[in-house]
Amino acid sequence: MEIFDTFFNVPVLIRTFPLLMQGLWVTLQIGVVSIVAGLVLGLALALVRLYGPFWVQLLARAYINFMRSIPLLVLLIIIYYALPFVGIRLSPFLSAVSALSLVSAAYTAEIFRAGIEAIPRGQFEASSALGLSYRHMMVDVILPQAIRIVIPPLTNNCINVMKDTALASVVAMPDLLKQATQAQALAANPSPLIGAAIIYVAFLLPLVAAVSKLERSYAKADR
Repeated sequence: MEIFDTFFNVPVLIRTFPLLMQGLWVTLQIGVVSIVAGLVLGLALALVRLYGPFWVQLLARAYINFMRSIPLLVLLIIIYYALPFVGIRLSPFLSAVSALSLVSAAYTAEIFRAGIEAIPRGQFEASSALGLSYRHMMVDVILPQAIRIVIPPLTNNCINVMKDTALASVVAMPDLLKQATQAQALAANPSPLIGAAIIYVAFLLPLVAAVSKLERSYAKADR
């Protein structure tokens, strides 16, 4: 049938599969680095917003609100195409990671903030009564409980970061989508794009299922 020859051409998929795998490896690198950087920066932002000096809290809140408002594609274009005009020139990889990390950190900060604020006030008072320092209170008492609460939304955010790596193709980064687009042009057939879509789903679907399982298990534990 014509639809299979056009969109599910097996010889084309087989021929372009190595190119797609190279793109998947680049996608994974961008995603993992962005997720880790976003988690670290997001946790720092959450703590600063909750417990920092008043003016620092205002700056953190402004940063979070701004990064949650700006489209990721716009930020990526600004970083890669506009910053060179002020003497800051980043590679496509660093541009993609920077944009993803900055936006991810804003959402992660709000997730951590909600998790910390969900801890009963008595936990903080008990820690103070025991004479724990701020660092020990957060590391030993508060954050372990907060992390358990925020694991499902954090995992959802990580999945969104992995999906957003497709925007790296805008700055000529040879990620999965970029390689699929090039393979489509070389083969004069859109099957590589379908192959890339299948790879995205095959990679991310287990993560989505894991999030659902975590949410169910935590709901049962709370009951």
